[in-house]
Parts: sequence; structure tokens; C-alpha cells
Amino acid sequence: MTKTQKIEAVEALKDKFASTDFFYVTDASTMTVAEVSELRALCYEKGIEMKVVKNTLARKALEAAPEEKNYAGLYEALKGPTALMFTDTANVPAKLIKDFRKTHERPILKAAYIDSSVFTGDDQIDALANIKSKEELLGEVIVLLQSPIKNVLGSLQSGGNTISGLLKALEERGE
Repeated sequence: MTKTQKIEAVEALKDKFASTDFFYVTDASTMTVAEVSELRALCYEKGIEMKVVKNTLARKALEAAPEEKNYAGLYEALKGPTALMFTDTANVPAKLIKDFRKTHERPILKAAYIDSSVFTGDDQIDALANIKSKEELLGEVIVLLQSPIKNVLGSLQSGGNTISGLLKALEERGE
């Protein structure tokens, strides 16, 4: 790799790290070409971008980021063969890795960066897979907000659709 290519690679990684709040640092070494191809296909299906990178280039890109990003905890994970998985949903790569490892030995999770929090070690895979996505949390909030409205509508319908019927139903419920 020439010096110009290295500079371009670091710049591309800087942009990728700046635009992504969630990424995983994994070890996919010793995987066969067929296994890597299968993993890449699964990543593509799930909207995960997988890149094999040189550790020194990734570290330079991370070091160039503002300190409040808290990337320092990832430096220790940048040893040995490294593949990065970039995603828009925090738990998708963890679920993919967990499912893939039911039939394969790798990839192994070295670290994960989830919105300024760093999770290190392969033992964190279950915790990461159980993180709720933004969409799941919004769904739960909507269900909670709908519950009181459904109670009022149910009381209205059972009370003959009148105010006096509603008051009577609510009074009986209060007892």
C-alpha cells in the first residue's frame, strides 16, 4: 500500500466512524473463503457493512476523532486480524454473529462501540444481542400511550355510548 493509499484509507475510515454510532470490531481469521462469503452475504441482507482493515489505519482514524467519542477503549481490540461491521441498528450485528456461530466457530467479537459505550470481549455478545433497537423502544412507548385511550373507549362502548353510561362504568370500576 502506498502512502497516498494509506492516507485515503484513513480518511475513508474517519468519515465512516464519524457517520456511524454503532460498529463492531471482530476477528474473522481462520475462516474459509466460503465462510467469509456466507458471512458477507448475511451482512449485506441485514444492512451491515463489513470491512477488513489494517489495525494501524483504523487506529489512526479513531485517534483523529474528537475525544468525547470515547474511542480509546477500542485501541486494545485492534490487534490481530480485524474486520469492522458498521450498522444503523445496534443489536443487528450481535444477533447475526450469534446465529452464525451456531454452525461456525468465528467471527469472534473483540469489541463493540454502541453510541459512545465500548463493550469488550466475546462474552458481551449476548448482552449486545438483547439491546433493544430504537424501533422496538418506540413501539413499546406507543403501546403504553394507547392503553389509557383503549380503556376509555371500552368504557364508552360498554356504557351505551353516553356520558352517564361512561360515568357509571368508571364508578363501578373504581369500586
